[in-house]
Amino acid sequence: MAISFVRTLLLYIVIVAAVRLMGKRQISELQTSELVVTLLISNLASVPMQDTGKPLVGGLVPISVLVICEIFASGLMVKNGFFRRMICGRPIIVIYNGEVQQREMRRLRMTTEDLFEQLRQKDVFSIRDVAYAIVETNGKLSVIKKPDKEQPTAGMLNAVQPDTGLETVVISDGQLSDVSLALCGKNRNWVENVLNKEGLLLPDIFLMTANAKGDYFIVRKEGSK
Repeated sequence: MAISFVRTLLLYIVIVAAVRLMGKRQISELQTSELVVTLLISNLASVPMQDTGKPLVGGLVPISVLVICEIFASGLMVKNGFFRRMICGRPIIVIYNGEVQQREMRRLRMTTEDLFEQLRQKDVFSIRDVAYAIVETNGKLSVIKKPDKEQPTAGMLNAVQPDTGLETVVISDGQLSDVSLALCGKNRNWVENVLNKEGLLLPDIFLMTANAKGDYFIVRKEGSK
């Protein structure tokens, strides 16, 4: 039992490190090669976890090889456009200038229901509002609306708002983040002054956000006075 626990813990650490090395992506954003490597790593790791009779190195070596290959392939895709197109494909336009490209949809094996589902996920509920729709290499749909269907921006209305900078979480569940404070240009003294003004203590805070302008938002912990 202890051996299984140690082996599982080691493999967990190795897999987390491998994913970190390959980059930060959500599952829906994985390119083809990244998805294949992720699936292979999960299968390779399960064998030494379940079978303690097999040497641990038998799982660690192929996992390391896969990670190295993926890092090398990712670097090559950055340098070589042809290699990237060969591995990841290319974006495909399924709506061009308001017209549905039926041939491209058939090539993608994309049904009209699939198209409308992805349009709704982009808050587009009428295909007549779409000027261009592009299926990206990770399978996501990018949508450009027709000019008369776009929501007006503050710039269009000549009502540009002042830049308040990045809003960051400076306190999470009573823990103060110096990194987040630096991002919004604040420090611990500023937080202490705000908490004193609000009559609160650090352990009383569930969430506090702030921006460079000095605007802040506080959510107290449930049960705090």
